[in-house]
Amino acid sequence: MAIEAVRPVFPSLSSSGVGRPELVAVPARVPTGVPDFDYLTGGVPAGSVILLVGEAGAGYQEFALTSAVHLMLHYDDPDLHRFYLGSARGPFVYPAGVAYLSTSRSKEQVLDEMRGSFAATYPDVLLRHLSFYDLSPTYFRDTVVPSAWASLGGSLLAAATGPSRSAEGPLRALADALDASGPNNLLVVDSLTDLLVREGIETNDVLTMLKGLRRRAKGWGGVVYLLLSEGVAPASVEHAVADSVDGVLQFRWTTSPNSSHRTRSMLIPKFMPVLARLPAEYHGRFVIRVNSANGLVTTQYERV
Repeated sequence: MAIEAVRPVFPSLSSSGVGRPELVAVPARVPTGVPDFDYLTGGVPAGSVILLVGEAGAGYQEFALTSAVHLMLHYDDPDLHRFYLGSARGPFVYPAGVAYLSTSRSKEQVLDEMRGSFAATYPDVLLRHLSFYDLSPTYFRDTVVPSAWASLGGSLLAAATGPSRSAEGPLRALADALDASGPNNLLVVDSLTDLLVREGIETNDVLTMLKGLRRRAKGWGGVVYLLLSEGVAPASVEHAVADSVDGVLQFRWTTSPNSSHRTRSMLIPKFMPVLARLPAEYHGRFVIRVNSANGLVTTQYERV
């Protein structure tokens, strides 16, 4: 997968200020696979580290899973993939596969949850392209959780694709798994919440890892999604996490004075390469819905 696409853009002068304009290398963009969002934004730059933060059930996990499946349809069912891509033209590059890195959940837990939530196509497509890193034994080591709870017939990490158990704790184990699975892939880290609440992991160490990941991911050419439950960490920590990544998509439950129904919505508090391309009239709130047939889709836009 290409990391950069060289295209003519607004010309720049040579270093002397005169002479023939130079072509500028523009980072290639990766679609999210979420209908309308890619049409309005042109996708996200390859190598982006994106924080998906939100209230419980508001859609941040569904966004990551929908994106993973719809992108893999590029290989499995190009016609259906183009349907989900909508009118977004690209040019786009695509991750070669999906790496799901879980600090506390097993592969079967994640897939069973998908099977209970989405049409059978979704877990089937994901499974064909999935590398799963179960870091549960490292995460639960030296805690009150019995060792049997963090294993299924033996060491989960021994059966996982990726690095062996790290002797330096769950944060280092995650960093090793990211480095092993990073090149050319869509990475889903589930979740930052686990790391920020676990005793023995310093917040400063998490922030340092994120800043290093942001640098490293630019050479991988894929996309990294980091899942975070809103309100679990102090506001100052959430702000520091947001400052350590390339972009932030925030998911909320909203209510209308004229209706008793709750709706899911998505804001883009930070993401310069996306906001710069998003028409001004859409610098508001994306109303989203999640259903079994189509995953997460945007339905309308509201000014806020």
